[in-house]
This record gives sequence, structure tokens and C-alpha cells, in this order.
Amino acid sequence: MKGRILPRKELSDLPKTVHGGQAWKLEGIEDYSHNLNPFGPPEDINEIIMSAVADLGHYPDDSCAELKDTLSKTFNIDTDCITIGAGSSDIIRNVPNTFFRPGEKVVLNRPSFAEYAQQCRIVGAEIVWNDLLPEDDFRIDLDRLMYNVGDDAKALYICNPNNPTGRVEPRDKIISIVRECEERGILVFLDETLLELVPGYVDITLSGMVDRFSNLIIASSLTKSFAIPGIRIGFGFSNPDIISEMEKVRMTWNVGQIEQTVANVLVRDRLDYVDHAAAVMAEESEVMNSALSEIGFPVGNVSDSFFYFNSLEPLGMECAEFKKKMLNRGIMVRDCSSFGDEFKGYVRYSVKDRERNCRFIAAVDSVING
Repeated sequence: MKGRILPRKELSDLPKTVHGGQAWKLEGIEDYSHNLNPFGPPEDINEIIMSAVADLGHYPDDSCAELKDTLSKTFNIDTDCITIGAGSSDIIRNVPNTFFRPGEKVVLNRPSFAEYAQQCRIVGAEIVWNDLLPEDDFRIDLDRLMYNVGDDAKALYICNPNNPTGRVEPRDKIISIVRECEERGILVFLDETLLELVPGYVDITLSGMVDRFSNLIIASSLTKSFAIPGIRIGFGFSNPDIISEMEKVRMTWNVGQIEQTVANVLVRDRLDYVDHAAAVMAEESEVMNSALSEIGFPVGNVSDSFFYFNSLEPLGMECAEFKKKMLNRGIMVRDCSSFGDEFKGYVRYSVKDRERNCRFIAAVDSVING
């Protein structure tokens, strides 16, 4: 008998990525480990889904033409600047499969969303880390970033707001990075999946500018903004040349009829639902920050976004211990050790409505002062 069939060498020591949002498996646990719209999907989501049932007897439109037309009108970009994915994770997977060769250098911020490195490693790309430092409040230092990018990188990844730190970089800063990379012939992947839940996102997003650059790809989705992670729908925006190449890699019929119908209705008719949630969370974040500070939790400044990334070092506690104690009080938080050993003392948690935030604060008070 011959030996077992071996995978490509890039996969031999590659672990699965770790993500939050697992409290649904546990009874009676409020999930603060994910960063979804806390108000859940719109009330008529079931009706929207059922409106697609009549079309399930045939293949979905592989071109997603109706949805692309809606996105084009909403974001003021041409339809040939859009690709549709099964969640933004599909876009994240398609980029390296379209553009990266084994051994090519890709620059990633650390900490940031784990799927970037995972999908780059699958194709054999070499990861170069640009560390976001606490002394910089975990914001991008332009000089350090561009030094790490150099002239030989294939691509740079930026998440805005960054996950897990919650930091939002202003539009002018992102544009300056994209332009500098364009001069060096370097692709920029900008993940704006979380941005629509940040008040004033229209003044931050670059989604309507992709056709101005030869090197910019933007990923977005409805997962966070409408709290529908079980419906996989995401978007990629870029110039037509990049989109046409990504379309060659995209799996045929990757987005089903239900997803296309839901996305079309939500983008066309329900974006005010997201705007309302963003405004409420911004107000609640101020209240939550003040209350946590009063009980002695090292919350720091009010978050740029709708979730927090805090060091537990002042409490003399690692997050694994904090997470366990919070679970005992009915709250799940995100242990950030999965972003690297240097972050095992950091916790990520989201902002919700007043009633649930009060329960969260009471649980924290019990853990640190009880």
C-alpha cells in the first residue's frame, strides 16, 4: 500500500483560523465576542427571504446583474467595477488566488483579521508583518508601514476599522497609502466590512473611488451591518481590469438566489436601518465607556468604532481567565490571544443597546470588583 496523499507544502503546518461569534452554541449566553449590528436583521427579513423561494428551481444568475445594478446606483460606481462573493471572506480568498505567486511578499498589519494571512499562506505568499503598537494607540504609523512595504511587496492589506483594535483611519491617510503604493506598483486590499456601522462612514469610505486607482480593491459585505452572518453575501469593488481577472477565479454560482434577493432589497431599501444602528451605538459607546471607567476597568478612550480592544494588564489578568469569568456571568467576550501570543492579555467586546450593555457592565464589575 502506498503512503497517504500529501497536500501542498503550504498546507502542511497551516492551522484553521479562529473566529468569534460562537455563543449561539451555548444556552443563555449574550455574545459580545462578535461585532454585528446589535439590533439583528430587519424585522421583515423572513418575508424578503421567502420572496426568493419561487426562483429556487433554476440556477441563480451567475452575473448577479440586478444586484450589481443596485450597488452601482448606491455607491456611484460602474457595474464592471463590482464582483460579488459569498461573504467578504470569498473576496478575501479570491484576491490571492488571482494575483499572488508562491514566495511573493505581502504586508499585513498585526493584529488584524486572521483570514488575510490564512488565504495568502494557502497560495504560498510570504507574510511580512507591520506591527501596530500600543504606543501608537494601535494606529498605522506611515513611515514604518511604507518601510515594511518597500518596493518589492506584491500587496498590502488594510482593515478599516481594523479588527480587532477598532481603530478607524481617516480617508486622507488611506488615500496617501494607496497613492504611494500605486507609484511602487503595489496592490492595496482595503477591507471596509465594518465601516458602515461607523457614523460618518460616507466621509471615510473609498468605495466610490476605486476607478481612480489602478491598484485598489475594496471588500465589503452585509454580514455585520445587517447582522446576517448566516446569509453569505459580500462585494468587491475595484477598477474593471482587476475585477475582470478576479471574475476568472470566482466560483461559478457562488452566490445563491436567496442571497442575491436579500442583498438587493437590503441595499436598495434598508440602508437607513444601518445608519440608525450606527448612531445608537455611537451614543451607547460613550455611556458604556464612562461606566466601565468608573468601575475601574481599563477601557481607555471612547472607541472609533462600535467595538473595543483593551489590555487587561492593569488588572493583572489574562483574557482566558477574564473570558471564563465573564462566561460564568452569561457574557462571551473575544479572547485576542488568537491574534498572537502578545495579545493574550487583550479582550475585544462590542457595543449593544443600553439594557444589554448594563448587564455587560454589571458582569465586568462583578469580575474585577466582586
